[in-house]
Amino acid sequence: MSQKRTEPAARPPAGSAATPAHTVVVGGGISGLAAAYDLARAGVRVTLLEATGRLGGKLWADEIAGVPVDLGAESLLARRPEAVGLAREVGLADDLEPPAVLGATLWTRGRLRPMPQGHVMGVPGDLGPLAASGVLSAAGLARLPLDHVLPRTEVGDDIAVGAFVAARLGREVVDRLVEPLLGGVYAGDAYQLSLRATVPQLYPAARDGRSLIEATRAIQRGAAARGATGPVFNGIRGGVGRLPLAVADACRAAGVTIETGAPVRELRRTGTRGWQIVLADRTLRADAVVIAAPAPAAARLLTAESPAAAADLSGVEYAGMALVTMAFRRRDLLQLPVSSGFLVPPVDGRTIKASTFSSHKWGWLAEAGADTFVLRTSVGRHGSEADLAWDDTDLVRLSREDLTEAVGLRAAPIAARVTRWDAGLPQYAVGHLDRVARIREHVGKLPGLAVCGALYDGVGVPACVAGGRRAAADVLATLVPEAGGGAGE
Repeated sequence: MSQKRTEPAARPPAGSAATPAHTVVVGGGISGLAAAYDLARAGVRVTLLEATGRLGGKLWADEIAGVPVDLGAESLLARRPEAVGLAREVGLADDLEPPAVLGATLWTRGRLRPMPQGHVMGVPGDLGPLAASGVLSAAGLARLPLDHVLPRTEVGDDIAVGAFVAARLGREVVDRLVEPLLGGVYAGDAYQLSLRATVPQLYPAARDGRSLIEATRAIQRGAAARGATGPVFNGIRGGVGRLPLAVADACRAAGVTIETGAPVRELRRTGTRGWQIVLADRTLRADAVVIAAPAPAAARLLTAESPAAAADLSGVEYAGMALVTMAFRRRDLLQLPVSSGFLVPPVDGRTIKASTFSSHKWGWLAEAGADTFVLRTSVGRHGSEADLAWDDTDLVRLSREDLTEAVGLRAAPIAARVTRWDAGLPQYAVGHLDRVARIREHVGKLPGLAVCGALYDGVGVPACVAGGRRAAADVLATLVPEAGGGAGE
């Protein structure tokens, strides 16, 4: 059982005649930490409550065989500024490092094949590299030109990515390109995921245009015209999991009280303003609350005060997955392809859905473990979680069997760790953006309440950081400097 850890609350700023307004943040993932950080810097007294014994949520830096690794998300989308900007703010600027540009591959149709260039989330714009890759069959390639002559596909307010792409380009493009790429982000099923929510850049073209190939080319021309420079992704030396720990340190320095092992049982309004936050051993009072928890926990907390928001939150489904991290003697993996790893289309029926050759991908990891090579595999996705019933030893065995077939790996690892993310990733089903809008509308009717997290505006770290900061801004707009507050036992 997690042990509760409590840190001393901040004192009011020196010379302040009024007690600072008090906000409780429920959830210690990167969204909640970002919200707490901004609130504290604005002069608000903040208490952050995390139900588990660890901060960071799906960001978790640890070690294997004495080598630092990420056991959760391992990179930050650098083309969005929020996560990289926050890393710089909390002292990690010098540790930001892009991955090695080695290219990725697909393990499909019996062999490793190069990931074709010139696509948007698997939707091709340049057909030459796709044809050369061998990812699609001759029949699959022959189907593509129909996109230019078929009548426009009606998408309405939203449509599943897989249904739309299959209608335009055929199922092979979905099954062997879109599925592994989209699944790598959401651990989801392309035939259920929302086009508007997961590939928003394609939705206007889908709604207003006809040819999907031409729409993809237009997106690529637009990106080229904007002249995007710099790396697409960044990592952090020692692991992206260092980011929430650095933000937590910055929060403490700003006076935030952080408690782990502190699940919130109930949330109650007090009068027209103010909240009671009920824990197992006491009740806190606050002027505002930020709920930065997954949908099931958020729904439970809002059942009494906003049944409509709770109902919508209860409808969000989650995918479970596991990461199998293995360390090998470097000399035993000399035959490994020099790439960042490979994706596996679910249609090929393998156990693993991807493998990352971490010591190839990250220079800092190669330096940290000069004689050790780290790689990892992922298992499970929404609607296909039966393999997660295997115990850890079997997941390692099954991963090794797939790696033997894919890349000829026969060596035994010197260490292995299985990290399970049960109900780890929210699924952005068709209509997800409308659901999120309704939740925010209902929450907005309750003064001093805001929500944030991976289920709202994107599962990536930058989107979560942006959501946390948006929640902080929403709360600040409802607080006044003289607001009474303070935790009460």
